Amino acid sequence: MYDMNNIKKLRKFAELAPAAWQGFVAFDKAAMADGAIPSKTKELIAIAVAMTTQCPYCIEIHGERAKAAGCTEAEIAESVLVAAALRAGGAVTHGTHCLK
Repeated sequence: MYDMNNIKKLRKFAELAPAAWQGFVAFDKAAMADGAIPSKTKELIAIAVAMTTQCPYCIEIHGERAKAAGCTEAEIAESVLVAAALRAGGAVTHGTHCLK
């Protein structure tokens, strides 16, 4: 099902639900802009979240954006491993529900 060409279909949301789509685009732009957290760091956060949600579109898009923002492969690798650690930690701590 994953095909980056599907991204082109996002334009259809602008036609079908213009107000909601414009709101989403504005929110996304504001959330990813420089602020208290620099946009470079936000892209690393986005990579970590994409690893947890396992969204191939987000992985590809934010991987490219992170590189464009100046992130090194070492920073990207650490972001991926932070996400892996959090997922593993979640599994381990939720595993306590199985114990007496």
